[in-house]
Amino acid sequence: MAQFFVLPPNNGIRPENRQYRVNAMRRAERLFRLVNEMRTRGVSRAEELAAHLEVSVSTIYRDIAHLQASGMPIDGEAGVGYMLRPGFDLPNVTFTHDQLDALAVGLSFVERTGDPALAAAAREARAKIQVSLPDPEDRKLADAPFFSLHRKPETEENASLIRDAIRLRQVVEIAYENAEGISSTRRIRPLVVWSLPDGWMVSSWCELKQDFRTFRSDRIADLHVTDDIFEDDPERGLAAFMELENCADH
Repeated sequence: MAQFFVLPPNNGIRPENRQYRVNAMRRAERLFRLVNEMRTRGVSRAEELAAHLEVSVSTIYRDIAHLQASGMPIDGEAGVGYMLRPGFDLPNVTFTHDQLDALAVGLSFVERTGDPALAAAAREARAKIQVSLPDPEDRKLADAPFFSLHRKPETEENASLIRDAIRLRQVVEIAYENAEGISSTRRIRPLVVWSLPDGWMVSSWCELKQDFRTFRSDRIADLHVTDDIFEDDPERGLAAFMELENCADH
């Protein structure tokens, strides 16, 4: 069963008062963080919770008393400690303002990567999250003041094919032209797709070179996903590639 926080009454303060709304939201976010922190602990002392949330111990006492009065299954008392009874869970869609803005940035970026399937999935995800918010009309993801400047490429159908090949571990054959204009045919084991402002790149294990290689989408003349499945080889996988990349950065 979904659980919801009960905000304190406004004590006569008009709802349109901006400062009241800000304070109410701050407390709601703090209550959420408090419950989430207690879920990860056993018995929690008020001093420990206060230090984690950067508030006073008296504030923790008041917040816990409010949560208990709202029906939250919290056992314990001041000076001894508090424990959230097992089996309690928070709603799946409880977000702070910063978390909503982070989602808006990410979804905006994904919509402009040029991958039609991912763009559609991002729009569907936004709609699902939006209708699940407690007050969907008061805070719309589409209205967040952040936008991706990623330029949508003209044709990026291959990005979807590569993404599926990564998931299914399928070998991909490409006709590729390097920076010197030399063409070659490669069999690659795709590992990761990099989305860039002007297109995308795929990093992979190249069977021809027997090494990791990264290929630019605008230099791929042809692409074919084969039925050949490659094994999950730690020495030729994503973790090994990223370790090399991190070493190169240093």
